[in-house]
Amino acid sequence: MLCRLAGRWLRRLPDLQLAVRVSPTVPGTRGALMRPAVPVWAVASVSAVEPGGAGGWYEFLAASAPVKGAEDLLLSAHAASGLPWWGSILLTTVALRGVVTLPLSVYQHYIFAKVENLQPEIKNIARLLNHEVAVRAHQLGWSKRVTRITYFKNMRRLVSELYVRDNCHPFKATVLVWIQLPMWIFLSVALRNFSMGVTHSEGLSVQEQLATGGVLWFPDLTALDSTWILPISVGAVNLLIVEIIALQKMGMSRFQKYVTYFVRGVSVLMIPVAATVPSSIVLYWLCSSFMGLLQNLLLRSPRFRQFCQIPLTKSDSPTPYKDLFAAFYAKFLSRK
Repeated sequence: MLCRLAGRWLRRLPDLQLAVRVSPTVPGTRGALMRPAVPVWAVASVSAVEPGGAGGWYEFLAASAPVKGAEDLLLSAHAASGLPWWGSILLTTVALRGVVTLPLSVYQHYIFAKVENLQPEIKNIARLLNHEVAVRAHQLGWSKRVTRITYFKNMRRLVSELYVRDNCHPFKATVLVWIQLPMWIFLSVALRNFSMGVTHSEGLSVQEQLATGGVLWFPDLTALDSTWILPISVGAVNLLIVEIIALQKMGMSRFQKYVTYFVRGVSVLMIPVAATVPSSIVLYWLCSSFMGLLQNLLLRSPRFRQFCQIPLTKSDSPTPYKDLFAAFYAKFLSRK
């Protein structure tokens, strides 16, 4: 098959052409004390999303239809469940993670598994194609540059044909990011609107409910978490997810290492960012990250992968959790 594909293309080689306004304080609902609101630099103008406001990219986002939909979803979940707001946020996050992102994550792992199983065939194609291009280069007197370009163009085409044949182009695995990230943003902005008293649902304002809808050390979901427990927890869970993924990958390329360092940096940066937004948003971030951690661990289970019909690969382990603990212990806990 390879010889026919490469030969057919190589016969054609000779023809190759190459304005913000923010109130500094928010009235407290307990006693006569005034509590600090979100810092001025971190808050978009409340008036800008009102009729006649100055407008801006954030104001446009805060008043957009997807954010309005996220607000309606949160309000519906709160009304249907009858839970306090901290429970409604938790319930909504778990439901969205289970109904939306988990199936997409399964599909992502399905694509990755099929791509991994193609690697031996791709390596064989690369070896044979390299030989055929070298022969043709010698016959036609090509320069090294033309030979290299010819090889890579043929290789990309042949690999693409394999992806089409097995219906597993790696770009399909990115659908999770294109759905999960916007959903995270829309829900975060919706909770910000609620916490700042800017809602776009007619006749409904939940700021007062959020002010008494918290639990434990954060009873007021419109206030910042002065203990920093929630922000630090968000950063810690995100870092744990990054390390679990990094431990799974052996022999990472330089680019993969740079990406891992970047994501670690973003996880750490999320801590001070989370300390400057209302607790309702940070609670959502923490719930979402924790569900992401559980989801990542679940997708390592051989039984769950078999149930989801994810193809078995050479890198799969019958004891993934034991291997993960051993790798974690060797990297972070063992004495060298």
